[in-house]
Amino acid sequence: MNKKRISSNLTRGEFIRTTAAGTVALMAGTALPLRAARKDIPIGVQLWSVRQTAAADLPGTLAGIKKIGYDGVEFAGYYNKKAKEVRKLLDDNGLKALGSHLQLQTFADEAIDETIEFSNVLGLKYLAVPMMWGVDTLDAWKKAADNFNGIAEKLKPHGMEIGFHNHTGEFKPVDDVVPLEYFFSNTSDDVFMQLDIGHCIKVADPLYYLKKFPGRARSVHIKDWNPETKSNIPGEGDVKWPETIELCETVAGTEVYIIEEESGSFKDLEGIDKMLKGLKKFLV
Repeated sequence: MNKKRISSNLTRGEFIRTTAAGTVALMAGTALPLRAARKDIPIGVQLWSVRQTAAADLPGTLAGIKKIGYDGVEFAGYYNKKAKEVRKLLDDNGLKALGSHLQLQTFADEAIDETIEFSNVLGLKYLAVPMMWGVDTLDAWKKAADNFNGIAEKLKPHGMEIGFHNHTGEFKPVDDVVPLEYFFSNTSDDVFMQLDIGHCIKVADPLYYLKKFPGRARSVHIKDWNPETKSNIPGEGDVKWPETIELCETVAGTEVYIIEEESGSFKDLEGIDKMLKGLKKFLV
């Protein structure tokens, strides 16, 4: 049974308008998700987008990220710093730790306690595995799903979740089955689907996956894809952003937007600045 994550922060007027709109939709025979008001979803940036800048000057990079207007960051490594050092840098700049990419081995029995302790200091909830090597058969995907289910149970008491972040290979059928679909069909609702919209659009329809696994895309990677220009900036590629945002904020249960810029076309923080401006055009 899917867990429902529904905001209750509606005014009486918004509730009345939502109910009325729902009645009209039902009478018209439609099945569109309804949103009474824009959800206040925090927007973070995956630090992999600015990895060279961050490695050279993490404090300055975080200050710049806050100045651009981000609410927080998603990590892809901790720059050889201790958890308390990283937390202080975040606090000094008014940023939240909105997620982290971690290798699967950091959840092994001999390592998971350290992972939980580090994540707890940062205030992390969403811990995503960005890649699994050697998982190329349905049996291997089933074993991976079972492993994720077990890890999810260990993280739950600490208010943390494990998830899987897609690239493009997970959409290539194995024995006529799409591995990504097979994996999430065999994992519990406690395992979130960090749908990378920019990777997905290259080979599949993000709207399909946001609808297929309701409530599971609690963290999503925001990026566009233009096959000619290689642009990741929202609005410059093939992604249908109005429909995507609508699904994220209704059916998919998204709680965190993570922007990732991978084109390599920009210097320093210029790319993530353009990315945020592009996304905000659709958050109206």
